[in-house]
Amino acid sequence: MSQPGLDELTPVNLQSTPALIADRLREKIVAGAFAPGSRMIEPQLATRLGVSRGPVREALQRLVQEGLLTNIPNRGVFVVELDAADIKDIYTARRAIEREAATQLHRSKTQAHLDRLATVVEEMRSSAGRGDSRLVAEMDLAFHSALVEAAESPRLSRMFTTLLAETRICLASLMDFYPEPDLLVAEHQQLLALLQGEDEQALLDAVNAHLDSAVRDLTRAGQN
Repeated sequence: MSQPGLDELTPVNLQSTPALIADRLREKIVAGAFAPGSRMIEPQLATRLGVSRGPVREALQRLVQEGLLTNIPNRGVFVVELDAADIKDIYTARRAIEREAATQLHRSKTQAHLDRLATVVEEMRSSAGRGDSRLVAEMDLAFHSALVEAAESPRLSRMFTTLLAETRICLASLMDFYPEPDLLVAEHQQLLALLQGEDEQALLDAVNAHLDSAVRDLTRAGQN
């Protein structure tokens, strides 16, 4: 005898068309292909992607829920424009997540996670030496992603995914004001050393200082 309700279910794809479209659009938004304030026009997107408007509409709503798009009544759906208050709020949320992740890794000293962070820092240093500031910025975000992953908390990682996308939007439009690569390398080398060390308060202070510096740079850039 089958369980009640099972007859009402039908097989599902591992990844639906709206999810695929959302992934594609998210990638382009955070890469700067769609500038902040750009209108996302359903018929044009559907034609370009070779799908009907229904999946595109659902994909756009997913990105609205993630905070990457905003739905303005009677006007349409637009890529978010992040002002100084938004930047501060993004980094307030990042601070809560990253301090917890740093605390957990500092206490566990899980070598695999520390080795991953060391690899990212070395890639960042090499990129800085080549003068590749965009790759330095990418490694900056990779370091913080790896730090949060080190907490081994699916919920922290899930929350951080949206914050990371919003951070990418900030950087895409303000790349010319990004800190000097050598300075970023030095800051991340310090964070790694403190994660490997014994002084937890010094680590948390360094996380605060690093994120505070980013907020100052990004908000100052937005005023220029």
